[in-house]
Amino acid sequence: MAEARFTLPPGSTIGILGGGQLGRMTALAAARLGYRCHVYCPGADEPATQVVARSTIAAYDDEAALSAFADAVDVVTFEFENVPAHTARVLAERVPVRPGADVLHICQNRLREKDFLGSINVPTTRYMEVAGPEAMIRALRDFGAPVILKSAEFGYDGKGQVLLRSEEQVEQAWQEMRSHAPDSPAIVESFVDFRAEISVIVARGQDGAIAPYIPVENRHRDHILDQTVAPARIPADVAERAEVIARHVAEGLNLVGLVAVEMFVTTDNRVLVNELAPRPHNSGHWTMDACVTSQFEQLVRTVAGLPLGAPDRHSNAVMRNLLGDEAGRWREILSDPAARLHLYGKGEARPGRKMGHVTRLSPLG
Repeated sequence: MAEARFTLPPGSTIGILGGGQLGRMTALAAARLGYRCHVYCPGADEPATQVVARSTIAAYDDEAALSAFADAVDVVTFEFENVPAHTARVLAERVPVRPGADVLHICQNRLREKDFLGSINVPTTRYMEVAGPEAMIRALRDFGAPVILKSAEFGYDGKGQVLLRSEEQVEQAWQEMRSHAPDSPAIVESFVDFRAEISVIVARGQDGAIAPYIPVENRHRDHILDQTVAPARIPADVAERAEVIARHVAEGLNLVGLVAVEMFVTTDNRVLVNELAPRPHNSGHWTMDACVTSQFEQLVRTVAGLPLGAPDRHSNAVMRNLLGDEAGRWREILSDPAARLHLYGKGEARPGRKMGHVTRLSPLG
C-alpha cells in the first residue's frame, strides 16, 4: 500500500516484528503513551512477548499468520533487521510498515549497505565482494593486510567476522565465516586504524523532521558492545561531522523511524561509516535514563506519526551491558542508588548473551 501520513490516536495497536529486548523496551515506551503492542516472532516467551497485549508466534514466511497480524494492527515496525524483507513487503500491502521494506532490504546486507552509502557520497572503508578464497587473496593483495572477512548477512556481535593477516589464513577464515552464515554472500573490508568507535542515532518523522542524539563512544569486549560513553570524547568538529553524516543517511534512506549509524574515527580524525541499523540500537540504551526522549519513545513517535521529542540529554551517562552471568549481580547493582538497572526477562544466561544493562549518570559539564 502507498505510504500515507497519519497520526495514530492512543489506544491504537503497533505491530512489532521480532521478540527481543529492543521490542520489549519499545513496547514499554509505547504503553506509556497509551498504545498497545502486538509482537510477531517465531519463538514463545521472548523478552517482548512478556510485556505486550498480544503475541503471534509464527514463522516470518507464514503468510496466513502475517495476514491475520496485519488485520490486528494499525502500523508495523521491526526491532531487528534480520526479518526477511519479503515479510515487510507482504505486510506493507495491508498496513503501513515503518521503516519501509526498502530500508530493511538495504540494511540487512553489508554489500547493499556499502553500495548505498557510496551512492550518497558517505565515506566508508574500502570493500570488495568475494566469492571464495581466491578472491580473498586478491583483496588482501589489493588492500594490504590486515583485512576483515565478513558475512554480508546475519552478522551481529562479531559473528561471521574473521581478521586476516596473511594469505595462509584464507582457507581457514573462509570456512569459519561459512560456518556462521553458509548461504550468505561475503565481503572483505580493509582494516581501519581507528582512535574511537562511535555511533549517532537519528530519528526522522513522516514529515521529514530530524532529531539526532549526540555521538557516543562505544567500547567492545570480544566483539560485543561492553560500554557506551555519552558524549563521545572526540573533538567538537568531528562530532559535528558525524551528526551531519547521520542526518544525511536518514534523508538518503527516506527513513520514517530510527537509524543507528556506526562509525570509525580514524587516528587522523576522518569519520568512516561502518554499519547501519534501522531500529533502536544497543548504543542508544543510555537515552532511557539521560535524555528528555528515549530512543524507544522516539521510534514510537515516528511510527505513530507524532511530533518528534527532544533528544536533548539532561545528564552524561555510561551504559554497560550485562552479559551472561553478570545479570546475576542484580542485588549488588541495586545496592548502588545511582545505578539504573534494566533486565530483559531472559531465562538462560549464556556466555555473551545480553541479559540487561545498567546506566550510571553524571552531571553535564
